[in-house]
Amino acid sequence: QVQLVESGGGLVRTGGSLTLSCAASGTIFRLNRMGWYRQAPGEQRELVAVVDSDGSSNYADSVKGRFTISRDDAKKTVYLQMNSVKSEDTAVYYCYVDIRRYILEPVHQYWGRGTQVTVSA
Repeated sequence: QVQLVESGGGLVRTGGSLTLSCAASGTIFRLNRMGWYRQAPGEQRELVAVVDSDGSSNYADSVKGRFTISRDDAKKTVYLQMNSVKSEDTAVYYCYVDIRRYILEPVHQYWGRGTQVTVSA
């Protein structure tokens, strides 16, 4: 089995910074794309950022220049550095990872349970 555990969420003031982490554990042959989504109350889940195995990344327009996604494959962890946070960044943040558990097994997508980020004035 594969598990993803997020950490680093909490309360942060407008303009502040926060770093989210998501660590994968279990049987893993290869980590492919890793990313973060978020869901605010009453809203649909939206993509925040993704990073591929070659290190290339993409961001939602709303977070470009403020958030940075990175990965450490040795630690099986993906990070989201959030700077200059705004009230509209308040949401539950979910990580996901595309994982091949065994060399001949197809890639499957796994999700964390989410971590709450609340931005206060």
